[in-house]
Amino acid sequence: MNLPKNFRLPEKKKVDLSDFDPRDTGSFASKEEVAEKIKELELDLQELQEKLIASKQQSVLFIFQGMDCSGKDGVIKKVFAGLNPQGISAYSFKAPTEDEARHDFLWRTHRLVPALGQITVFNRSYYEEVLITRIHGKVEDSEAKQRFKHINHFEALLADSRVKVVKIFLHISKEFQLEKLISRIEDPSKNWKFDPSDLLERKSWKQYGKYYEELFEKCSKASPWHIVPSDNRWYRNYAVLNIAVDALRSLELKDPPANPELQVLLEEIKQEEG
Repeated sequence: MNLPKNFRLPEKKKVDLSDFDPRDTGSFASKEEVAEKIKELELDLQELQEKLIASKQQSVLFIFQGMDCSGKDGVIKKVFAGLNPQGISAYSFKAPTEDEARHDFLWRTHRLVPALGQITVFNRSYYEEVLITRIHGKVEDSEAKQRFKHINHFEALLADSRVKVVKIFLHISKEFQLEKLISRIEDPSKNWKFDPSDLLERKSWKQYGKYYEELFEKCSKASPWHIVPSDNRWYRNYAVLNIAVDALRSLELKDPPANPELQVLLEEIKQEEG
């Protein structure tokens, strides 16, 4: 299947992940072919962030989901590294703490939603509450369907609050994941990245795929999902940069109006120089 425009999935449509090739690189054959385009996109993203910070009228929440080894940490580092650190925050979500577990399933993520003028990046998110929780039998399918409704209402609330939610699924093959897991064990410098629980989750690969396909269909009303082929890291980075720039451009950001009071101060400063 040809990838949808800018990797965006159609709203409320059934999705079959087997239709999408995680090795796809579009019309490009190598990272050298996108090197200049990536530099241009990085500059575009920096300029757009500056306008976002200056205007303080909207904010953007990027959500990254994907199987273990899909490269969530890596793509966040590559794509957002050049931005003004005062205008961006990133959070990684593991198993809920005892305190977090005593609240509703959206609480720990809702309190970290970006303020106006800011960008926030989630490495995993509230979507884990309808993924891994179902895999391990902590949430029944009936409750998961209720959570879909809550998620849709939550994302509608964010949209009404001028928070643009950009959801990105990093799509890798099972073979690619195996290569990465092996390299994390064989290379001592990468041992710290290996988590034995990744092997347990790998056994549920097919079921994870089914649950992802369901939430792609059920949770796309307020904000669509993007599916990014991620077996080739260079193409993954290029694709996510495209999505990020497109997301900020869609806000139609404008420079804030001039402050007339500053003109008075400017005259005073000039007189002092004279």
